[in-house]
Amino acid sequence: MGPTGGGAGGGVGMTGIAEGRVVIVTGAGRGLGRAHALAYAAEGAKVVVNDLGVGLDGAPGPDSPAGRVVDEIRAAGGAAVAHGGDIATSAGAASLVAAALETYGRLDTLVNNAGFLRDRMLVNLEEDDWDAVLRVHLTGHFLPLRHAAAHWRAETKAGRTPRARIVNTSSGAGLLGSVGQGNYSAAKAGIVGLTLVAAAELARYGVQVNAIAPAARTRMTERAFAGTMAAPDAGFDAMAPENVSPLVVWLGSAASAGVTGRVFEAEGGRITVMEGWRPGPTADKGARRTPAEAGKTARKLLAEAEVPGVVYGAG
Repeated sequence: MGPTGGGAGGGVGMTGIAEGRVVIVTGAGRGLGRAHALAYAAEGAKVVVNDLGVGLDGAPGPDSPAGRVVDEIRAAGGAAVAHGGDIATSAGAASLVAAALETYGRLDTLVNNAGFLRDRMLVNLEEDDWDAVLRVHLTGHFLPLRHAAAHWRAETKAGRTPRARIVNTSSGAGLLGSVGQGNYSAAKAGIVGLTLVAAAELARYGVQVNAIAPAARTRMTERAFAGTMAAPDAGFDAMAPENVSPLVVWLGSAASAGVTGRVFEAEGGRITVMEGWRPGPTADKGARRTPAEAGKTARKLLAEAEVPGVVYGAG
């Protein structure tokens, strides 16, 4: 597969930016993950395509789509291997990293993308549905990250400091909240916190860690937001998952040197650097307040503060 395009997921302006890199993409059998895997392969990467092959609610499906994505990549002249393990278990995450090392002899980039939905209003949200979503989204980010980081730490200690990259997948639901998605929003917010900590801790091992908050048409969004996610009859398809992948490929390449601990929103042709919690209006009395005084001060500060964004589904 050459650097000029026409390869797996080929299109306009392929540059070979990921040439020679070995990339893991979780949840890569469909939607965003598939688009990322194809885009990396088109840019010269060797790809480990992970997908458990479950339904939208996390229940086992009849077959895994990972093999089909591998076939697409190979048919276009790229290199890929399928992995069907459960990356929300330590054994599955360890075998995922091992698949890259045993097949291609190295690992350069981890894209954490796997997830599913079990939407309920909070008063109807069962503990099992809470646990299942946090397990796949949040634990399913942590465990592959942990095993990949252990490998890169060992490489650094052996004098082979990598130019490694991790790209995590958050969501606007994790940044603003989303009605009916308390479990999903909590997990996606947790991924942002994990990204910030990992970026700080892993820098010494040559690892950069960033997150994206994508908006695209996938199995998780096309039902909940059918009106806005529908493909147009003609013109630019702003909700196509392939629109998000160029940023993911760049973040996962050596070209993104110096960019770490950041969250990007990606939708259609738009990329936004998200700016998280930082101090706003403040007041220091220098002594303890009464509750009434605290309330008076809080209201004064709120009047000076920016109005927060509206929770998705609340408007």
